[in-house]
Amino acid sequence: MDTVGALKEVAELATSRAPLYVRFSAGPDADASEASRDHESGCELPGLSVNPLNPEPWFDRPVLHWVARQLVQYAHLGEEGRYAWVLTGREVGRGPDCEPLLADVEAVARIPDDVVREARDLYEDVFDAGQDGT
Repeated sequence: MDTVGALKEVAELATSRAPLYVRFSAGPDADASEASRDHESGCELPGLSVNPLNPEPWFDRPVLHWVARQLVQYAHLGEEGRYAWVLTGREVGRGPDCEPLLADVEAVARIPDDVVREARDLYEDVFDAGQDGT
């Protein structure tokens, strides 16, 4: 699995290949060795919980902004022993928060912590985090 060196590289991936997703976990090997579960119900999920990395058609801002937002939304999951990585696969359902669930996963790239920090910095610069957006 390649490692991206900058947020711009993640944005380039998001415009050159679809579908792509981002996940914060102990990585593809760890994820392949155990079933994902819904923490509240204990139900086994049919795939890995992910966040879409490709921009939606309605998003009329730069791709870099979309990618930063997608990384920041789940960055809190990047605790010790976990990191962000880009993946693709087959959608097999939706999780309890309506997030896509993937099977037949293929790892694409690792996103190091400094790139996640770069995303957080951009997010804070370009989005009004104090507004609810409605």
